[in-house]
Amino acid sequence: MTIQVGDHLPQATFRVMGPEGPVPKTTDDVFKGRRVVLVAVPGAFTPTCHRNHLPGYVTRRDDILARGIDAIAVTSVNDVFVLEAWSKSAGAEGIEFLADGNGDFAKALGLDMDGTGFGLGVRSKRYAMLVEDGVVRVLNVEDAPSKADLSGAETLLKSL
Repeated sequence: MTIQVGDHLPQATFRVMGPEGPVPKTTDDVFKGRRVVLVAVPGAFTPTCHRNHLPGYVTRRDDILARGIDAIAVTSVNDVFVLEAWSKSAGAEGIEFLADGNGDFAKALGLDMDGTGFGLGVRSKRYAMLVEDGVVRVLNVEDAPSKADLSGAETLLKSL
């Protein structure tokens, strides 16, 4: 079943890059007591994600945070090393990158997709959500992985 507005996020553990290397970070660590914009992409460095989706959040980061948002986080079914490299490559300072390497979080949300036909394996659907203290308040899911309209920064800003 797919997560809906009003639902609590499922418990999951991401990997993030710490000063000494990868460290675990739970959904509670990221979302408890905070207003967080969570953006999910099918894959770091893939064309739509790298050229169309993430840049809007990098450019509009300050505008989003000015709306009472505590953090912007990006998740992908990639390993923490790839997400760290992507963050640096994209100049995404001030945005948290949450590696969902096995797709456990995407699957728990019901927002996983089968990319095996493209050699990608299981991935996350593209979406953006506003999460308040672990509860989904806004959820914009794209109907195709090549689109970044409903889940783009401009569209999300309108709902904050």
